[in-house]
Parts: sequence; C-alpha cells; structure tokens
Amino acid sequence: MSRRVVCLRHGQTKWNVEQRFQGHSDIPLDPTGVAQAARAASLLAALNPTAIVSSHLQRAYDTGTALGRLTGLGVLVDKELRERGGGAWEGLTREEIKAGWPVEFEAWEAPGGEAVAEVADRVSEAIRRWVDQLPDDGLLVVASHGAALRLGIARLLGLPEELWPALGGLGNCSWSVLEEGRRGWRLLEHNAGTLPEPVNSDDRPEAVVDR
Repeated sequence: MSRRVVCLRHGQTKWNVEQRFQGHSDIPLDPTGVAQAARAASLLAALNPTAIVSSHLQRAYDTGTALGRLTGLGVLVDKELRERGGGAWEGLTREEIKAGWPVEFEAWEAPGGEAVAEVADRVSEAIRRWVDQLPDDGLLVVASHGAALRLGIARLLGLPEELWPALGGLGNCSWSVLEEGRRGWRLLEHNAGTLPEPVNSDDRPEAVVDR
C-alpha cells in the first residue's frame, strides 16, 4: 500500500463569482460554496481518510470541516497551506489589475505579492511534512486553495517551472489525488468531482472565470 494525498480546493466564495484576487484575504464560503463542500464531503468520506489538514483561511477550513463532520476526524490547521499572497491586488478584479498594472499583469506578479516558486515550495513542503505522519497506507486530505494546490502539486511531481502551465486549475470543491511511489509522487486524478468548465487561479492571468 502507498500513502495518498487528496488535494481539495475550497468551495465557492462571493469573490470567486466576482473574479476578485482573494490571496490571503479571509473570504468565507457563499451558500453555493457551503453546498459544494457538503457534496464533496459526501464523496470523499468514502475514501476513509486518515487525517484532514487545512489552510487557516475560513473558506478552506470550512470546506475541510464539512468532511470532518462525516468522518469524525478533527481538522488540523497549517498556515503554510494558505493561498498565494496577492499584495496590492487582493480584492481587485482582473480588469482592475490589468488597468492599474499592465506590465505586472502580463507577468502576473503582484506588487508585494508572492512569487509562484515560493508558493510551490511552502505548500509542497507542508504536504510532505503531514504525509510523513501517515501510516504506510494512509490517506491525507488537504483543504486549500486553487493556486496553492496547483503549484504545490507541480513541485511535488518534480515538474520544471516552465511546464507548470500544463497542469490545469482546480474548480471549487474539486480535487486531485497524488500517490507516493518508489520514485516519487505521481498524479492519479486531477480536477476530479466537477464537469469541465473554465477554471482560473490566483497564479495565472489568462484564466477566464474563477468558480
């Protein structure tokens, strides 16, 4: 048996609908997001997770808590699983960002925000730290954020940074499954739990809709 990780993105928020850069801002789930979290929990509970760990931000913690209620597991909290910091862009729409910072928009590097490599490092290291506490056949559910999870997964898989755009985003309350193998991590599922739809993330400017 191999240890596995389910990377679960939080449910929908009002800022997702308005296409605002959320970053470290602590935005709660909206009613749709609460329902999405309950649905995801009903499916993921069947996997009999060993542990649940969440970002400290409310939208992720409440998503993890929905699963915790069904499984009887407490939700552990790790601040290193928070979303990519957006600096001056937090709370702004993509149109506002493009109008105010056209050069930075093209590079998708927010003034005062986090670089994608920094996010990839802290999220992947946090996941490894929690996986190390699992039994050999354990399953960890990580409730986190779209950019944080996509970048952390890319780092865990050992992808070179220039190939990170090949890994698509995660829809709200969708998840990816990683398995630890003898030669490292491998991706078993990606963006599962949803029908294909345009998905964006706080680490890419070209996305269409952040739902």
